[in-house]
Amino acid sequence: MAELKWVRSTYSEASANNCVEVALPTPHLVAVRDSKDPGLPHATVTRSAWAAFALAVGGGSLAPSA
Repeated sequence: MAELKWVRSTYSEASANNCVEVALPTPHLVAVRDSKDPGLPHATVTRSAWAAFALAVGGGSLAPSA
């Protein structure tokens, strides 16, 4: 597999190192890694699973409770 091109959210600060990064290894998969330690293994999920997760986070349904 070719080396993955990792990107982070445009909401992240340029110098911030506390977010997730994603890459698109195939048309159907999303790779996700922790920007704090990019040398660790990454997780791979389907695009539909990633979309559902992003929608849940954006909608606030995964926000921590007080």
